[in-house]
Amino acid sequence: MPRVAVILSGSGVKDGSEIHEATAVLLALDRAGAEAVAYAPSGPQHDVVDHLTGRPAPGESRAMLVEAARIARGAIRPLAGADPAALDAVVLPGGFGAAKNLCSFAREGANCRVNEELDGFIRAMHAAGKPIGAICIAPVIVARVLGRQTGVRLTIGDDPATAAAIEAMGARHVPAAASEIVVDERHKVVTTPAYMLAGRISEVFAGVESLVRQLLSLC
Repeated sequence: MPRVAVILSGSGVKDGSEIHEATAVLLALDRAGAEAVAYAPSGPQHDVVDHLTGRPAPGESRAMLVEAARIARGAIRPLAGADPAALDAVVLPGGFGAAKNLCSFAREGANCRVNEELDGFIRAMHAAGKPIGAICIAPVIVARVLGRQTGVRLTIGDDPATAAAIEAMGARHVPAAASEIVVDERHKVVTTPAYMLAGRISEVFAGVESLVRQLLSLC
């Protein structure tokens, strides 16, 4: 049974992991006969957003690991303890947490910094030839970590500004529809736009299921 790391960043599209995307990953992995192992960094979220109003919640602070445990039903581990040797692949769901908590893309664009634990983990997985999947906005993390070194091909859909930032980080952006995937077989990276473009949850599930199936075939 392949063991696949799922990297979460909180719980909720506006300040953590996108719940539909994260759930789609967990479901697709289970259906494919793989074991999902959820991880999240231990630090605080960049901010907290009231998802009812869509506005920041001043004075509130939440921990990524604690919030992500909601999605994983408590079965989650600190990212600092992730051992690439014990895992076969990794998937990063999207949500603004990917661009705020796992990296600083939401604030700094192509000059963003990636969480040190995640940066090291992605580099180690890539060096070991293990597949990497990224969904929605999360491909910007892969672009920042591996772009200059590899020129990796990936997609966030068709947003011109985000695509330009990906290219500025040394990666190659490939336009794709919401439920499509882009596969870089050489570097074993699979990406799908999901809610960067999707108008329906079924589009998200279709793209994520294709991503997981392709990811496991590269293991």
